[in-house]
Amino acid sequence: MRFLTRGLLGILLLAIAAGAIGYGVYRMSGALNKEEARRKPPVSERVYSVNVSSFEPETVDPVTTTFGQIKSWRSLEIRASSEGRLVEAAPTFRDGVVVREGELLVRIDPADAQSSLLDAQAALADAEAQKAEAEEAVVVAEQELEAARKQIGLRRQALERQIQLREKGYSTEAQVETEQLSVAALEQSLSNRLQSVITARKKIERMDFTVARARIAVEDAERTLQETSVTAPFSGTLDQVNATLGRRVSQSETLAVLIDPAALEARFALSTRQFARFLDDRGQLIKAEVEVDLQLGERVVTAKGKLERAAAVVAEGEAGRSVFASLDLDADTPLRPGDFVTVRLREPQLTNVARIPAAAATENGDILVVGEGDRLEDVRVRVVRRMGDELIVADAPFGSRYVRERLPHLGAGLKVVPRVIGEDAGDAVPQAKAKPADGNDMVELEPERREALIARLSQSRMPDEVKSRLIDALNQPRVSTELLQRIESRGGRG
Repeated sequence: MRFLTRGLLGILLLAIAAGAIGYGVYRMSGALNKEEARRKPPVSERVYSVNVSSFEPETVDPVTTTFGQIKSWRSLEIRASSEGRLVEAAPTFRDGVVVREGELLVRIDPADAQSSLLDAQAALADAEAQKAEAEEAVVVAEQELEAARKQIGLRRQALERQIQLREKGYSTEAQVETEQLSVAALEQSLSNRLQSVITARKKIERMDFTVARARIAVEDAERTLQETSVTAPFSGTLDQVNATLGRRVSQSETLAVLIDPAALEARFALSTRQFARFLDDRGQLIKAEVEVDLQLGERVVTAKGKLERAAAVVAEGEAGRSVFASLDLDADTPLRPGDFVTVRLREPQLTNVARIPAAAATENGDILVVGEGDRLEDVRVRVVRRMGDELIVADAPFGSRYVRERLPHLGAGLKVVPRVIGEDAGDAVPQAKAKPADGNDMVELEPERREALIARLSQSRMPDEVKSRLIDALNQPRVSTELLQRIESRGGRG
């Protein structure tokens, strides 16, 4: 009986001890949870600050930028017209020298050309003398022909008289036949005289051709003599000069290349998509305005022109089209053939489009738009042009605000604090709107508390950029309570 009583008492004491221990654990756990709840700040939605701008419709003159090379469409190889020795060269006959039209460059020894001219002149004089003799021979032949005609007339009259006398019985048949033979002989002589006149006249015609050929030979000899003095056919700049006094040159040998500095054009390549922008409705190339820039150290030389033509063929292995632009230049331009230049072509105007930074959209044209409740929404626009760091887009929701830089951590549905970029500020530092997040009260700090918080942040291990941003926020007249709780709960840790 005692054993049972003592057993029940022990069990009772054990239960009381277990209950006391459980109650103590419960109170300690509750105290720890309250302390943790007191230390832990209230959970709130994370809000990002973004730079935004508004879609505004405008008319844009797009500019296509490419690179090209300067070419000359008017250059001439100065060649020796005849073989000979160089006896004279102008002091300005050097590479890079500007010469004027008609200026003497070099002179080839004219001795051979002068001899050829004298021979041609002598041949011409001989031909003219032979022609004069032929003309005199024609006169003589015509006189002999006239005399023969008179003789045959007289002989025919004598034949008629003999025939009449024979009929009357005063003449014989033999006398009549004698007169007939005389008439036949004179007719044969008349035919010979007529042939002599024709031959003499034909000789004059042949001598006319001989004289004409002799005159042509004289003109050729005179031209050859003149061409021994090589002059500039137009004003330009010399290049590839190859002439030394006393050196013998052969016919058609290149002595230099003359380039017209005002006859320059730019050749550059366009992709097929770019080339299509400069075609009209009939598929013809439009006369678009062109600007060419040549970088000379810190100085930039600019020339204007017009889009003129496209290359006749597409070279093997090339894509797109090679096009040419004529340039409006003076003779003293610093541009030279072979210069590598930047070419800007002004495209036809685009209306009802918007201009946005390239960082605001993806390759597919997806952008982030600030919707209701300052939450981001995905919108797709049509990218019309890419110009450097800017995009020209169409089908945009005009009047709405878009994020100027689409960062990786931003997406649809996030809540943001929009910071509007001023129209006059451009890409300058944005000015933030004083709009706190929902449920985030603003309080005024006492100077002692502000200094303590700033000192705690200065001693923390957080990044300098974040540290400076938080210190600037603490220096404001009113500070967010959420920010104060974050700083105080972390004790200035990163």
